[in-house]
Amino acid sequence: MMSSSLLFLLLLSFLVGVCDARVASPFRICAFNLQSFGESKSNKVDVMKTIVRIITRCDVCLLQEVRDSKQKALPKLLAALNSHDTRHKYKAVASERLGRTEAYQEQYVFVYRADTVTVTGKYQYPDNRPGDVDAFAREPFVVRFKAPKTAIKEFALIPQHTTPTNTTKELDALYDVLQHVKKMWKIENVMLLGDFNAGCSYLAKKYRKDVRLITDETLHWLISDKDDTTVRATTTCAYDRIVVHGERFAKAVVPLSAKPFDFPTEYQLTEDQALDVSDHYPVEVLLKNTASKVSFSLLLILLLLFTLTCS
Repeated sequence: MMSSSLLFLLLLSFLVGVCDARVASPFRICAFNLQSFGESKSNKVDVMKTIVRIITRCDVCLLQEVRDSKQKALPKLLAALNSHDTRHKYKAVASERLGRTEAYQEQYVFVYRADTVTVTGKYQYPDNRPGDVDAFAREPFVVRFKAPKTAIKEFALIPQHTTPTNTTKELDALYDVLQHVKKMWKIENVMLLGDFNAGCSYLAKKYRKDVRLITDETLHWLISDKDDTTVRATTTCAYDRIVVHGERFAKAVVPLSAKPFDFPTEYQLTEDQALDVSDHYPVEVLLKNTASKVSFSLLLILLLLFTLTCS
């Protein structure tokens, strides 16, 4: 007959395995400046393979600098994503084309796994704030998501790709967007992310005290000033950022998970090969999921029951 101690060890091993399996896939939010992604780049086979590999790592991925004027590149990307990763169904929600001139316009695009997250709202910020009309070159396109398997459940994402020459002003104005979204949707769980150009000469230290997005202590900047989000070996700048609002959202983040994703090293690309994809690294963060809590609680309950039975 199997001894109680051996049975205990086997049960413990099984339960730990169950817990590990259930937390094996944390929820990943990414932001990636694709550097002029349009028809030309989408026709480059090797480049598209790398882009697809990067995006399919994420449950939600914000894409910036999407310049798909003929509306061919994004459908092609979605088809490639769904062909590459058949475990998930990828969809996208995109802003209108944004920019101050007809010659240069971009879109914000959120690509997401339809089986892990759903879109519950979207809002194109009009950028007509009294006293400061047209604060942004590319107004934020805010999207609300429901992710039931995450600890946070539902959240809003505010993207921004700032103009390098106007970074300080746009980052400060982004604070007003945050307040507007919180009030409009009655939501506290908000993440701001994207290419903020919040590094090196574009965001001088002497001006940071004037940026409410930095000085407000309810906001947590998850990508530090010391991080490098640039591909070029000659630059070390934390341009791309992830910022979360509130303690509840901050506690739902997996500790130390926010970071740039060094795709050239990961995929063994030369610098030139990587620059064909983008001159930015994606930035990413993991959210805790409910399975980890449930599994850990189940483990404790079963172990307690087993101990009482064997005593």
